[in-house]
Amino acid sequence: MFARFSRSWQLVKASATVLQQDKELLLFPVFSAVATLLVAASFLVPLLFTGTLDELRGWSNDATSLLVLFLFYLVQYFVIFFFNSALVGAAMIRLDGGDPTVADGLRIARSRIVQILGYAAIAATVGMILRLIEERAGFIGRWIAGLLGVAFTAATFLAVPVLVSRDVGPMDAVKDSAALLKKTWGENIIGNVGIGLVFFLFYLGALGLGVVFMLGVSQTGSGPLFIAVLSIVVLAVVGLALVQAALQGVYSAALYRYATEGNVGDAFAGPLLSDAFRQKR
Repeated sequence: MFARFSRSWQLVKASATVLQQDKELLLFPVFSAVATLLVAASFLVPLLFTGTLDELRGWSNDATSLLVLFLFYLVQYFVIFFFNSALVGAAMIRLDGGDPTVADGLRIARSRIVQILGYAAIAATVGMILRLIEERAGFIGRWIAGLLGVAFTAATFLAVPVLVSRDVGPMDAVKDSAALLKKTWGENIIGNVGIGLVFFLFYLGALGLGVVFMLGVSQTGSGPLFIAVLSIVVLAVVGLALVQAALQGVYSAALYRYATEGNVGDAFAGPLLSDAFRQKR
């Protein structure tokens, strides 16, 4: 366990090296978060005012309700994949020795916009199917949907780097991602799990310190000070989430390049990522 945690920490530091060189990469998760909130609002506000939100909550068999839900999934996934493609594209430039800008990342994403939309449609379809299974098969359905969701996420982990780097369609990107997964690491995604573990500890630390300070402030009876501390805690958690998203984007680009070219640039030591590519026995 200690060796795995140590490896995960080294991966975080190596990915952070790239972010330190190109801090503007942190803007892509910010753009993505803001855009997804705007998309959610654009769907939810009209539904609230028209009184049709309750129908969607009940997962009506009405074709119109299902269509609205599919469109919501489609637009949300498109926004997420678009900015993730921009992040991965910019990270690829850095791994190739270049000096990327935000404009470079957005340009790369725009050049693959049709493929990104197709990939979003695939993800939206899978998401709808899994949600229907979850809603209509009870407790067992939730387990099945959860397992299928994990499998789909693992199989498509490198789909965005494939879309950014190759002139292929969304279906081929999914197939290539699954093939790279099977070829290199199988089910053991050490780096991705490791980054998640490290940031989970960061979240716990931030929340723990926040609770301690808020309890202390609450004893003073100062409402404004309590709100200020709460705001700092929320901003810290949001900031950690944005950094984690950026790190995972950089790491996915590095994994893809390592899997296809055998090197990932000076920021990543070869033996370090070799541990992440364990062949299945």
